Amino acid sequence: MKLATYRSAGQNRLALVQAGGRLLFDLAAASQRAGKQNPAFNSMLDLVDYGDAALDEASNLFDRYRKDQDLWSAVAESELLAPLPEPRQMRDGMSFPVHIVQGPIGHLKLKARKAGDTAELARLQAAPLPELPEVYRKQPIYYITNRFSVKGPNTTVKWPRYSQVMDYELEFGIVTKNRGANIPAAKARDHIFGYTIFNDFSARDAQRVEMEGRLGPAKGKSFDGGNVLGPWIVTPDEIGDPYNLKMEARVNGEIRSQGTSEGMLFSFEEIIAHISRDETLMPGEFIGSGTVGNGCGLELGWYLEHGDSIELEVENIGVLKNRVERQNI
Repeated sequence: MKLATYRSAGQNRLALVQAGGRLLFDLAAASQRAGKQNPAFNSMLDLVDYGDAALDEASNLFDRYRKDQDLWSAVAESELLAPLPEPRQMRDGMSFPVHIVQGPIGHLKLKARKAGDTAELARLQAAPLPELPEVYRKQPIYYITNRFSVKGPNTTVKWPRYSQVMDYELEFGIVTKNRGANIPAAKARDHIFGYTIFNDFSARDAQRVEMEGRLGPAKGKSFDGGNVLGPWIVTPDEIGDPYNLKMEARVNGEIRSQGTSEGMLFSFEEIIAHISRDETLMPGEFIGSGTVGNGCGLELGWYLEHGDSIELEVENIGVLKNRVERQNI
């Protein structure tokens, strides 16, 4: 299944996505037509909480009422929201080796450019890539970001006033289900509700300063609307092999980044096992993969400009499109 959250008549609605991503089937309205509205269809979090039985009912409702035209809406004429507008928790990983080794160099280049140090910039550009730090092979590395700053597809991300260097990040991730702790990796698939695309918009100049503090990003990542999810959630039975998906980023229609989800240092199942060690994993959390290699401007030295349109595409999920815009100072 593909599952979306959209807004209609001032209310958030839950829908099945059909017709190749062109149509939305209203699950709450279909449930009401069946005689009693199931609270599982009040929101995506409710659907996650009610589990597989609710997904089965969603499928049954679709089969029963798919010919009722008043239950359908066109995606192109609807306001899609983030499929999970307010995750219970939001974590983002560092899973792709190329990004891990190139990211810090990108920050050093950014610092050299700001200082006008052309000699240092030339040295960095000529130097070979360093080895992957061993800690990334020892255990999954992630940070916790602001779950209240989530936006969805087709939104305009407002450039934070304190930043001059905005960037995109090409990622995908999972939404969790079934509360649990100390989950073995072999059973962690039972805790994956579905997959979605993540654009981890980043204020690189703010992030560069913060990373010198060795505690991870804060204002470099957490600003209103900067965590973008969408366009919908795809359940595991429809995703195929999540570790062999084509991924592409386009800015103003021009390809900037291409890669695949292959080569993650740790699978999402292994990341779940690590997170849940003596810590309860809640249903409705989001866990990001981290940026695919060459999947951001920091690695390429090619940042965003006012008015740019960014499209992130992940095979078997869809396209997440947004625009960035400077705010008046």
